[in-house]
Amino acid sequence: MDAFMHRSMSGWNQFAKSTGISMQQFSILMQMHYKGPCGLSEISERFDITAAAASQLVDKLVNAGYLDRAEDPNDRRAKMLTMSPAGADLIKRGLDERYRWMEKLTATLSEQDQEKIGEALILLTRAAKDMPR
Repeated sequence: MDAFMHRSMSGWNQFAKSTGISMQQFSILMQMHYKGPCGLSEISERFDITAAAASQLVDKLVNAGYLDRAEDPNDRRAKMLTMSPAGADLIKRGLDERYRWMEKLTATLSEQDQEKIGEALILLTRAAKDMPR
């Protein structure tokens, strides 16, 4: 597991650097990819950072065109953040890059071993989703 996590995180770091954004900014985009639109306070809470730090990170993502910011329809004083098409494309490219090494690795295995690994990953994924947080 350590080898996979190390390889995966290394891939994320390299990809983030190649796009000119920080890992924290990339992590914000990933959270929004999986959890959807949110407010700045949610970013602050999710990443355990101050509102000012969250605002700085988000401002850079908005200025780069990866996030859109609009009035929150439920609270005119607050802003709602959504992923822009450019942000969604960046995440798609990042996910493609993240798993490319896994495709290379599994290509070296027999078809039978690939099937076994696929079945095992399905079981592990189900078990992980069922675990309490």
